[in-house]
Amino acid sequence: MVLGRHPMAQTQVGWWRDALKHPQIHIHGKHRRIVTVGKTSITLPWSCIWFYAWLCVFYSPAFSLKPQAQPPNIVLILADDLGYGDLGAYNPESRIPTPHLDRLADQGMRFTDAHSPSTVCTPTRYSILTGRMAFRTGFPGVFDGAGGPCLIESGRLTLPGMLRDQGYRTACYGKWHVGLTFFDSQGAPIHQNGLKAVQKIDYTRAIPDGPIHRGFDAFFGTACCPTTDWLYAYIDGDRVPSPPTRLLDRSPLPKHPYSRDNRPGMIADDFDLQKVDQVFLAKSQAFIRNHAQQYPEKPFFLFHSMQAVHLPSFASEAFQGKTQSGPHGDFIHEMDAIVGELIQTLKETGMLENTLILFTSDNGPEVPTVVAMRRDHQHDGARPWRGMKRDQWEGGHRVPFIAYWKNRIPAGTLMPETICLTDIMATVADLVGASLPEGAAEDSFNILPYLLEPFSRNEPIRPFTLHQTISLKLAIRKGPWKYLDHLGSGGNRYDRPNLKAFALPETAPEAKGQLYRLDVDPGETHNLIERFPSIAGELKEQLETWKKAGRSRPL
Repeated sequence: MVLGRHPMAQTQVGWWRDALKHPQIHIHGKHRRIVTVGKTSITLPWSCIWFYAWLCVFYSPAFSLKPQAQPPNIVLILADDLGYGDLGAYNPESRIPTPHLDRLADQGMRFTDAHSPSTVCTPTRYSILTGRMAFRTGFPGVFDGAGGPCLIESGRLTLPGMLRDQGYRTACYGKWHVGLTFFDSQGAPIHQNGLKAVQKIDYTRAIPDGPIHRGFDAFFGTACCPTTDWLYAYIDGDRVPSPPTRLLDRSPLPKHPYSRDNRPGMIADDFDLQKVDQVFLAKSQAFIRNHAQQYPEKPFFLFHSMQAVHLPSFASEAFQGKTQSGPHGDFIHEMDAIVGELIQTLKETGMLENTLILFTSDNGPEVPTVVAMRRDHQHDGARPWRGMKRDQWEGGHRVPFIAYWKNRIPAGTLMPETICLTDIMATVADLVGASLPEGAAEDSFNILPYLLEPFSRNEPIRPFTLHQTISLKLAIRKGPWKYLDHLGSGGNRYDRPNLKAFALPETAPEAKGQLYRLDVDPGETHNLIERFPSIAGELKEQLETWKKAGRSRPL
């Protein structure tokens, strides 16, 4: 039966509309055919009453995970080198004020077992944007200088590309760091690192494989680490509007334990190392405001990719000295304030109500920040985990992950289930009704049920989770068990002077790998591989299976 064709429906359209908005009705009368909604009563045939009941079921918010008339806007905020213990919401002993993110966690969902897919920048960003573990590309390390080409293969489905296909406007502002191609004056591609490579760039030539060629409608940001790398200049779309003209003079820059990471590269006249994150903020705010004015009926995806809190810790002038935790504490505080500004802009434009906000970090905290912050300010960005950036131990890849969506994600929820940042793609695909082809998002699991119906499942969504280091060393996690297919950290060398104090004795020095049970040994202090060889063998076998299969998400 089609509602619009029934004579009663044609004369009582307003009543039906109200009935669907207020499904609590009263059926009465001698033959129970008189239906009252509010103060209005009409007599309906039984066929219409049954049809109304059917509509109430299928239009009920409880019936579907995604009953929104318009898909939600999605804002993904990625901090750089922010540790699990750097936020007050994750560390009650934190010495750094992070009120905006603490409030976001209180009003949304805080994951306590979330992981970056890698322990360093480039592979994590590749994995977020593709839903695929980066070790499958065979690329080790990270890009710097004029390095490239783009690690995301041409033709591969990306998170922004998928959303654009679903009618979204897509934008990325900030650090790219997934590789792109510059050319020299002869038109030859430059795929080398270092100062000499940057000095060869012909800035009149367009970039053919940057963010706007991988799914983003708009991009403004930097090729690699904004304040660390050999190229200190902004990219707008596929061009560098203000090319670098001189060598960076580091002499006037601040001097402190967190300022020693910027290379003496080429810098543009409009590039201020202490204002980079404020530039990215202004671009994201302008995008949100423009969208609200020009495209109010269209959803958007914004990837706000921060410089903060990657070294060097150069907070902008307004935040210098604002905490009791030194320059790096000031930088974390500024990062938190930027998140607050983005949320406020969404609120002012009336777009916060239907916006899913995801906040996380690309890996654990950098070595100098952990060492110096522990020593000078009694603050531990890796707390309570062993390891830090580059390490396969938890401190290298267990990261904050906060999800907020007003009236959809239950406020104040603590989620202990294991997830990986690769999961963002499959989750968003389900949210917007996009299908994932076989050759896409190979390591991405749909965690939307965790977000919208927490604790409704008896089994975890992820049966296993993979981890990788900068050198492509691998680990696998199943429940409380974690197997590292190597000895040592997989990243940092703990025989070096600055890390000797944090080295732990090896409890299985003759073993070829490491096995930890995190529920009883969260600090990964006791290698159990010799006590439980069958568990280690099972995990290693599963790791090899997934390596050879090219995917971990079932088809």
